[in-house]
Amino acid sequence: MAQAPDEWLRQADYDMDTADYMFRGGRYFYAVFMCHLSIEKGLKGLYRKELSLEPPRIHNLIYLLSKIGIKAPEPIGRFIVKLNEASVATRYPEEIGKLQKDFTQGIVKDILSKGRETLGWIKKQL
Repeated sequence: MAQAPDEWLRQADYDMDTADYMFRGGRYFYAVFMCHLSIEKGLKGLYRKELSLEPPRIHNLIYLLSKIGIKAPEPIGRFIVKLNEASVATRYPEEIGKLQKDFTQGIVKDILSKGRETLGWIKKQL
């Protein structure tokens, strides 16, 4: 069943709140995972609005943005690339200890801040 853009955004907001919850609980790389999921759902809502098509069942943020055909501001575009790269590691971790070292509190705090900014930009496009 096709989801309306506003439902995608409700879920994106919920997932960003979950990312914050994971962050407060010290589950930093899961916070990054949920941030990615939030941006993914936001982009899928934008995809649905712009293309009037059901978004593909993929996780690649760069692909989604390119198909939508809207150019993100440079800082947001760079962040989307960075978050996309983090997706595989946080979704399918090889070594949990390495992820815990790579995604420290400070790094993840910055990722979540940029994630909220990116989600805000996506909402403005709708």
